[in-house]
Amino acid sequence: MGFERRKKEKYKKAEKFVVKMKEIQEEAKVALGKAQEDMKKYADRRRLKVDEYKVEDLVMLSTKDLKYQMVRRRAKKLMKRFVGPYKVQKIMSSNAVKLELPSIVKIHLVVNVSRI
Repeated sequence: MGFERRKKEKYKKAEKFVVKMKEIQEEAKVALGKAQEDMKKYADRRRLKVDEYKVEDLVMLSTKDLKYQMVRRRAKKLMKRFVGPYKVQKIMSSNAVKLELPSIVKIHLVVNVSRI
């Protein structure tokens, strides 16, 4: 008919290549999973237990990073370490909450729990 049949040897080599690549991919997945578990284990050593906040809880806000955001600025040594109490409006995630802040505090309403 004008065409020749393809040789099966070419396909066997391709199939071997595919099998070998799948094995390599599986080995890489296992190695990445183990590395991920190790990284999590070492990272969890330094993590602290955070307090669970609820809506309507009253919290104090740290002024450590707020000296320039406060409208009535004072000398750093005269500023209070914490201001508040402020009410928690919404829990955004395990490490962020939305607060009801007055207009004199010029920061975003969602703050990290490390600032509380």
